[in-house]
Amino acid sequence: MTEGSGRKRRRAIVAAAIGNLLEWYDFAVYGFMATVLAGRFFPAENDAVSLLATFAAFGVGFAARPLGAILIGRLADRRGRKTALMVTISLMAIGTVAIGLAPDYRTIGVWAPALIVFARLIQGFSAGGEWGSSTAFMVEWADQGRRGLVGSFQQVSVAGGLLMGSGCAALVGTILTDDAVAEWGWRIPFLLGGAIGLVALYMRRHVDETPAYRRVVAGDRVMAADRVAAVGGHPLKAAARAFGFTIHWTVSYYIFLAYMPTFAERHLGLDRTVALWSNSLGLLVLVLTVPLAGLLSDRIGRKPLLLASCIGFAVLAYPLFDHMLGGTSIGAIMAAQVLFGLLIALYSGPGPAAIAEMFATLGRATWMSVGYSLAVAIFGGFAPFVSTWLIAATGSALAPVFYVLAAAAVTALVILTMPETARRRLD
Repeated sequence: MTEGSGRKRRRAIVAAAIGNLLEWYDFAVYGFMATVLAGRFFPAENDAVSLLATFAAFGVGFAARPLGAILIGRLADRRGRKTALMVTISLMAIGTVAIGLAPDYRTIGVWAPALIVFARLIQGFSAGGEWGSSTAFMVEWADQGRRGLVGSFQQVSVAGGLLMGSGCAALVGTILTDDAVAEWGWRIPFLLGGAIGLVALYMRRHVDETPAYRRVVAGDRVMAADRVAAVGGHPLKAAARAFGFTIHWTVSYYIFLAYMPTFAERHLGLDRTVALWSNSLGLLVLVLTVPLAGLLSDRIGRKPLLLASCIGFAVLAYPLFDHMLGGTSIGAIMAAQVLFGLLIALYSGPGPAAIAEMFATLGRATWMSVGYSLAVAIFGGFAPFVSTWLIAATGSALAPVFYVLAAAAVTALVILTMPETARRRLD
């Protein structure tokens, strides 16, 4: 590899990672402002009903992801990853600014929650195409034997976006009074996200298409389509495996990194801002350790780390939740958040490379996005809603743990049936 091609590779990976970070900041900040948005856009006599409505709108964004995965994934396979990534960042910025500028329920009545739902649909459509396109882009730029490490930066940027969202929401709550946050301060994270989305769009305009994609389109598309079937049987079979592969990943992510601040505020008695700072610590640990897990997966394989994450959650989720609910200190809650972050890192490090390696280049963005986004829409996006509902229905704050345990068990079975792909050539 020449010095010039090395610079192109680094610039492309950095541009994709930074754009992905900003994309997921925009998408996730809604969850971190949920308790404020509930009162502004979904008022109800019962706080639990109001919060359920807010998280239902959060889930609507995920419901739009499969459609975005299909259409934008197809765009990425036909017109290139770069084109798709420019579309996704533009749509996400539009949806985020729309939330930040939306009049509340007191101003326009039922049109207010309708606007929020529409904006979340735009964000979800964008996110559905972003995940698969950015994963394909980064893994296809990686050298043989370094796909785990390079692919892990896709998840570093996802976690970094969540960290930015959590940190920004916590900072707004620290600087402003509760009344100021409720009146106008909640808009700041959304408007900031829309503005910095323009920076990501500029960066993505000035990178090259992936070498793997250029090789395929320069050859015979029919032969490339045949290679899709050769990698994992029929692409629907590989997409189904990607679906099962994603269940534990998405449930653990959205229970422990998006819903946890709300859980800590409502059931552990933490101040909202303190809960957000605690969550930010777990996200920071995730950001720092994901590349180490990705690098390790290049050396020992993907499956050992993936299974370790599933087993870790199966063994530790219940006792840790039970301990936190027993009235433990803020330090112990933060320690639990750190441990959850480490367990998620074990999966998120090798995850992007492992799922990309299930597919061949032509068709990878579409079929990988479909399998992943369907699982996220069904199991991840509604995880905060399901958790809130389970607690209300059972009267036990431990109820979400059983959702986590079921997800870990299903995905562990899928991983056991997968071949090891760490040393397989990327077609």
